[in-house]
Amino acid sequence: MPILFILAGISARYALQKYNPGEWFKARTRKLLVPGTIGLFVFQWMTGYFNTAVTSYVNGESVLPEGVPGFVKYFAWSVSGIGPLWFIQLLWVLSLLLLLVRAIDRKDKFYNLCGKAGIVVIILLGVLFWVGEQTLIKNPRPESLDGLLNLYKPLFYLIPFLLGYFVFAHNEVQEKVKKAWIPLLVAAVASGAALVITTFGQDNTSPQYLGSPLNCLYGWLMCLGMMGWFNAKMDRTGAFASYMALSSFGLYVIHYLPVAALGYMMKAYTQLPPFAMYVILTVAVFTLSPLIYEVLHRIPFIRWCVLGEKRVS
Repeated sequence: MPILFILAGISARYALQKYNPGEWFKARTRKLLVPGTIGLFVFQWMTGYFNTAVTSYVNGESVLPEGVPGFVKYFAWSVSGIGPLWFIQLLWVLSLLLLLVRAIDRKDKFYNLCGKAGIVVIILLGVLFWVGEQTLIKNPRPESLDGLLNLYKPLFYLIPFLLGYFVFAHNEVQEKVKKAWIPLLVAAVASGAALVITTFGQDNTSPQYLGSPLNCLYGWLMCLGMMGWFNAKMDRTGAFASYMALSSFGLYVIHYLPVAALGYMMKAYTQLPPFAMYVILTVAVFTLSPLIYEVLHRIPFIRWCVLGEKRVS
């Protein structure tokens, strides 16, 4: 996830060079906040239905009490359907904060200073990555908002977002990472292997694991390595890349419904082995998601609610 926030920060910088802040934030609200709120009640409630069905199946009892009115179930399903959309919800908040940060650096003095960073400084920025992970609540209290804060991790993700805006939006910085992509990627793989070997069997979602120095080292080096590698070797386009440039956001918004629906039905009503389920889900998500997207983004109002689109591209 951190690399997505880095890229989002870079994109924000590019967009704000083309549009004024008001226009940009209005577009961000339509593209991020609308699907992440209104879209829940128009489309994602179906995902929430299957999420609650899975939980009920695993627990052996219904998540929602008997006799709950239908509108209450609908609201619960809609909230449960957030799923991967937490990313765009948080990104909207960070976009709002960015406008305040830009006001402080109105003349781009700090931005221009960041553009002078060399590869050593860029690597050492991983310390900020580690600092961000330390903001997690180490021992979240049950039945509190602690777990939700650890999921969204706003203070942690603010760091790569701002690094993307202030540091990696510079072409000079991107070139330095691009030239060093091989050693960066090798170091990332090596640190990842060391992480797996030394922590195998541990809960890799716990705050203690996420905030460990080795995990942060691996995460930061992999972000740098992937950015450098793709810049060096994948900087080209074609029919597929052009299609994905237009539809990837919509596929992201939609893809979890076929996964949740098919996953639940296979688990509850078949005896298929896990490997077969993974194969079926992989095929389904790459075939059904584009089909659903192509239908939805052609329907006025629905495409605005679910995808944040004003008209067919």
